Amino acid sequence: MGEAPQNEMVVKRDPKVVAEVRQFVRLVTGEYGMDDFVPCLVASELVTNALQHATSDRDEDVILRLSRTEDDALWMEVQDAACGLPQMLAADTSNETGRGLFIVDQYARCWGIRALADDAGKVVFAVIDAT
Repeated sequence: MGEAPQNEMVVKRDPKVVAEVRQFVRLVTGEYGMDDFVPCLVASELVTNALQHATSDRDEDVILRLSRTEDDALWMEVQDAACGLPQMLAADTSNETGRGLFIVDQYARCWGIRALADDAGKVVFAVIDAT
């Protein structure tokens, strides 16, 4: 990713903390001069997915990192200690859950998953264009 400084938040394993995640994203995107709606939405979905699905025997926290790309887009990544890879489900309007990665896919320029070495977990990342 380059050598630019990163903004990082350690997210405790409590779904109620997602409001704090949005507040952190608003602070960082404000520093970058970006609109915060899409970054807050994407961060909420990625962090919620990690908190709900990335259970780990190690019970480690989730880490959210934000930085800028060379073309001034927002680089967002969420790291957790689970090795299971998330999968995008077909959007189903009758279910209340299961649309997180679909939403990310609709709003991010691109997104992906990177496994960490030594089965230490994974990083789910998204690139969000400045608006």
